[in-house]
Amino acid sequence: VTVPAGSTFDSILDTLVTRGVVNGRRRFRLYARLTGADRQIRSGNYELVTGTSWGEILETLTTGRVVTSEMTIPEGFTIADMVARVAETVERPADTVRARLTDPDAHLRWDLPGPGLEGYLFPDTYRFAPGVALDVVIETMVERYHAAWTAARITRLEELDMSENELVTLASIIQAEARRVEEMPTISAVYHNRLRRGMRLQADPTVLYALGGRRERLLYAAIDSVADNPYNTYIQRGLPPGPIAAPGEAAIHAALYPTEEGYLYFVARPDGRHIFTHSLEEHNLAREIARSERNAAARP
Repeated sequence: VTVPAGSTFDSILDTLVTRGVVNGRRRFRLYARLTGADRQIRSGNYELVTGTSWGEILETLTTGRVVTSEMTIPEGFTIADMVARVAETVERPADTVRARLTDPDAHLRWDLPGPGLEGYLFPDTYRFAPGVALDVVIETMVERYHAAWTAARITRLEELDMSENELVTLASIIQAEARRVEEMPTISAVYHNRLRRGMRLQADPTVLYALGGRRERLLYAAIDSVADNPYNTYIQRGLPPGPIAAPGEAAIHAALYPTEEGYLYFVARPDGRHIFTHSLEEHNLAREIARSERNAAARP
């Protein structure tokens, strides 16, 4: 049953009777007036079953227990990944949602450092009423992002002498690199160490973002094809202009609190773990180990 905003009690009652939820129009109206419920009904979409007691019907309508749909945004999702899920939730065309989410000035409305909304639509599971407005969804996700910034984390950010955008950008790279949460602080240490030394980050996920999507292998030709892209951290020094995906709480925490190890390199193993090393010589050896493990895993 849908109760539009501004509905009169009689129009709501008409709907309840027509749908077979309520029998005895006059008695139900009198009951609602005596309990005061006729003046407290909230708009929304409700699931009401024939045979439900009058008291339960009115409690549902006055407490706003509306039907909701669930929308889950996993950690590491980009705006491109989110479009279909958000479009389904707001019941709007994907192109309309994409245009709104990729508006380069959208961050200004929601007090975000930008650029844009990438990285600031917090990954979580949300519940919305059917047909919820797109801006309500965006605002809810942004509020969840702001809630992740506790007083302790804000203080820590100041200690690191990093901007909010720089920190979230780093967290998004950590999120994209890590397959195991327990390794995030160590991956964070590698990038902090490289930034301090003025080394290029050489983070594969940033180049993949520049290329516009995921691929199984990142070849040198692909890296060179986006040489001038500011997100290509194999060519450009420092952090890219903004986040490459939506980092979760663990990645943000890891970006704020790296381990104190002096690692400068890491390479992925087939099981999702990484080998961390201090020098290029050690890194090249680790690459050979990882390659051997991949070859062994590929054998029947």
